[in-house]
Amino acid sequence: MNSLRLRRTALALAASAVLPFALAACSSDSGQESGAAGAASGPADPAAGAASPATSTDAPFGPACAGVPRQGAGSFDGMAKDPVATAASNNPALSTLVTAVKKAGLVDTLNNAKGITVFAPTNDAFAKIPKADLDKVLADKATLTKILTYHVVGQELTPAQLESGSFETLEKGTLTTAGSGESYKVNGTSDVVCGNVSTANAKVYIVDTVLMPK
Repeated sequence: MNSLRLRRTALALAASAVLPFALAACSSDSGQESGAAGAASGPADPAAGAASPATSTDAPFGPACAGVPRQGAGSFDGMAKDPVATAASNNPALSTLVTAVKKAGLVDTLNNAKGITVFAPTNDAFAKIPKADLDKVLADKATLTKILTYHVVGQELTPAQLESGSFETLEKGTLTTAGSGESYKVNGTSDVVCGNVSTANAKVYIVDTVLMPK
């Protein structure tokens, strides 16, 4: 009888000793599961997540950027691997510019340049010029070269530099920029519609109006 009582007492003591450790282990497991669930659902603070194109200083911006393919040679990743004239040739919205660059014999000049900025007019920008005038310019290599090199600056420009800037172009003229955030104008008349696009050797700002040297 005494032996049975001693055995029950020993079991009760053992259980009371083990229970706190078991509860602690359960609490720890629960915390780990909760942490894992939190990690799976993403950070609670949106600012801790990946930067959006609107907030990243390295990301392209502007309404026309939505028309850039997500994959392939014409995508932002694809253009970043090619020199600027080649990258432009993979963007359907820049086909008139590419034709003009070829007619002026500037493909190798642009592709071999280092650390430049190109303000690239869209097809719609060229369409603002009366067809007869545009055809005349495209047929005049000297004038065409002067216009195209006016769109090129000999350094890579960041959006911050465009906020209030004056830059010498390869044509030896000067263009001015102003704006902030995702809204910039060149020479007060041409809007940047897709900016901060990287190519292998240049920064590109796509504009909606052809820039004319004085």
